[in-house]
Amino acid sequence: MDHTESVKEFYDRIPAANPLNLSLNNAGAGHVNVFTRSACAFVSPYSRRDYYKVSLIIGTGKLHYADKWIEIDRPALLFSNPVIPYAFEAESEIQDGWFCLFTEAFVQPGQQQGILQESPLFKLGGSPVFFVNEQQQAEISGIFRKMMEEIGSDYPQKYSLLYTYLHLLIHQAMKMIPAQNYQKPVNAAFRISNLFKELLERQFPIDSPERALKLNTAADYALNLSVHVNYLNRAVKQVTGKTTTEHIALRIVQEAQALLLHTDWNISEIAYSLGFEYPAYFNNFFKKMTGATPGEVRNTLV
Repeated sequence: MDHTESVKEFYDRIPAANPLNLSLNNAGAGHVNVFTRSACAFVSPYSRRDYYKVSLIIGTGKLHYADKWIEIDRPALLFSNPVIPYAFEAESEIQDGWFCLFTEAFVQPGQQQGILQESPLFKLGGSPVFFVNEQQQAEISGIFRKMMEEIGSDYPQKYSLLYTYLHLLIHQAMKMIPAQNYQKPVNAAFRISNLFKELLERQFPIDSPERALKLNTAADYALNLSVHVNYLNRAVKQVTGKTTTEHIALRIVQEAQALLLHTDWNISEIAYSLGFEYPAYFNNFFKKMTGATPGEVRNTLV
């Protein structure tokens, strides 16, 4: 879950989503694609993505975030962005609708900013789900059908037109009232704690001195789980008896010991790979945690 799924990895996971074999920079510096939901799996993994999606979901299921979930029991327009990880679990056998997938580069060049910064895509504290009535479903379906036709056309300005259609979808949502009926999991603390431990474990092993550890603090993990750091700390402490910071420190020490004993990296390389700005900080941390310096552990091999 620490790994942010790229567009390429999404297509590798679901090849049917890219039947036209579009390149990853088909829209200049960016990428955009439109496809039917029938191309996708019934369960999407809980993760972050490096792309945006606007989805018209026709079918039932559950949309899971770190600390809440919502029942999709009628057609809904969903906006997802790279900041907030989520998972969708389909329930009905029939899953219809459409996806528009696009990267940040597709919407950023020139004057193409504005509306997105005020849209549900960028409202991190808001609701990205909009339930639609029959008329709204027909209008939104019409836009998606036009996008599907355009993505496969030879029209030279089709990407400008697709951008316009994307704006129309956003305007449709901005006229609606977002869904509010989110629910807290019965075992919310247990779920958050497990997601944290899974995210922590997936940072390792460190397999190259150039691949520095990116998540070093409780705040880093809270940001990646899209929950408040205090909420994360309370949940982890309640379930495990240890603080978030203690878990992180213990796992870093475990990795440091493995690197000291099983690689030929020098201590400075190990320090930087574990996210320490200076080797001296690593030395002090390691001795405080283990009672020995990194050099003393390394010397046990001599």
